[in-house]
Amino acid sequence: MPKFGKRSQERLRGVDSSLVNVLNEAIKLMDLTILEGVRSKERQRELVAAGASKTMKSKHIRGEAVDVTPYPVDMESVFGLHRHYYMAGLLRGIGHMMKINLRSGADWDSDGEITDQKFNDLVHIELKNG
Repeated sequence: MPKFGKRSQERLRGVDSSLVNVLNEAIKLMDLTILEGVRSKERQRELVAAGASKTMKSKHIRGEAVDVTPYPVDMESVFGLHRHYYMAGLLRGIGHMMKINLRSGADWDSDGEITDQKFNDLVHIELKNG
């Protein structure tokens, strides 16, 4: 059974426990690696300047978001991209079962339609308010 490595565990430090709980259930079903958890405002500024993020109000700053990817990492192939959509659905489904509302950067408006995204952030998962 897959489990988070030391680096992923370190990157989960400071992340909201309910989101960590979802990820701990997901790792039992799909091998995942955590790319980034809590961010400083300085790091967020860098990402916005580089175009990798669109806001300074990122939930990463508050520990309410993580960037996670299926392992091994594959962001280039069609197969790799499909695995990210599968992962997003898996995480949202686990969250739903645990009564934790999540939003994915693959479907920002959570309408189930992925072709209407203006900014795809396939690795991003966050706690959704409301």
